[in-house]
Amino acid sequence: MKKGVIYIILSLLLPLGLQAQESTSSYNVLKLPVSSHASALGGDNISHVEDRPDVGWSNPALLSGVTDYSVGFNFMTYGAGSKYLGVQGVKAIGQRHTVALMGQLMDYGEMKETDEQGKILGTFSANDIILAMGYSYLLSDRWAGGANIKMVCPSYDKYHAFGLGVDLGLNYFDEERDFSASFALRNVGAQLKDFHEGQSGHLPFNMTFGFTKGLESLPVRLNVTLTDLTRWKKNYYFHASDEGEMSNMKMALNHLVLGVDILPVDWLYLSLGYNVRRGNELKSAGASKWAGLTAGMGLQLKRLKFGASYAKYHVGFSSLQFSVAYSLDNL
Repeated sequence: MKKGVIYIILSLLLPLGLQAQESTSSYNVLKLPVSSHASALGGDNISHVEDRPDVGWSNPALLSGVTDYSVGFNFMTYGAGSKYLGVQGVKAIGQRHTVALMGQLMDYGEMKETDEQGKILGTFSANDIILAMGYSYLLSDRWAGGANIKMVCPSYDKYHAFGLGVDLGLNYFDEERDFSASFALRNVGAQLKDFHEGQSGHLPFNMTFGFTKGLESLPVRLNVTLTDLTRWKKNYYFHASDEGEMSNMKMALNHLVLGVDILPVDWLYLSLGYNVRRGNELKSAGASKWAGLTAGMGLQLKRLKFGASYAKYHVGFSSLQFSVAYSLDNL
C-alpha cells in the first residue's frame, strides 16, 4: 500500500514516467515555477530582474531588486484537483542586505485508499510543504549574490519524508543597457528522512545560466535560459521508443528555454515562452507539438503587481497560475 500511495503522487508530478533519476524522486515539486512571470517565459527563468518577492525562488540573488516590506502570494491549478500555492515576504536591511521568508504548499487533495483488489478502504490526504529563508547581498552597483536554504516535507497519508536543500545564485544587472545575466545552482541537498528504511531519494539539482536583454529600438525584452547544465546523457531525457534514437542536437536543445516580453506601456507586459524539453517530452507522450508553449500577462503598478500565465506540465491537463505582490514600504 505504501508504494501505491507514493506512486500516485509521483504520477501527478511526472506522469510521463521520465528518466529513472527523476521518476523515483519525491521532490519534483521543486521543479515547478512559483512566479507566474517565470511560468509565462517558459517555466524557468533566473535572470529577469523585477520588483516581486517570488523571484527569490528562481534565483535568490534577484531579491536585491525587491522593495522593502514586500509581500507576495501565488496560486496554480494543477490537475486532478491539485493546487500549488504559497506566500513570500521580503525585508531590506540597510543598503545591501535583503532577507526573505517563503513558503509553498502542493495540495493533492483527498484520494481514495484501496487494497490490492481495488476495494475502497477510505480516503487519505497528501501534500508537499516547502519552507525557505532567502538572503541576498548587493556586491556592487551591478553584481548581487544570494542563497536560499529550504526544507521540503512530503506527506502522503501516514508516510512522511524530509529533504534539506540550498540554492546559490549570482546576478549581473546593467540597468542602463537593460541587460541581466545570472548563474544559479538550485536544489543542492539531500533527503534526510526516507518514507521507509532503504528507500533513497534526492533533490532535483539544476545548474542554470540565463540572460535577459531589452531591445533599444522595440519595446521587447528577450530571455534565454540554459537549464540542467550537468545533464548531458541522452537517457536522462524522455524519448519514445518508436521515435528512434535521440539525436545529439535534440538532446542539446532540451536545455533551452526561450521567452519574450512585449511592453506596450510601462505598466503592462505580455509574455510568450517555449520550453524545448517540455515540448519534446509531452509530444513524445501524445500531446500536441505546441505543448512547450507558455503565455501570460502582468500589471506592474507602483505598489501592486499582478501576473497570470498558462502552461502545460502534464499530458492530461493544462495549468493556470496567478501571482500578486504588494509593497508596504512607506505606507
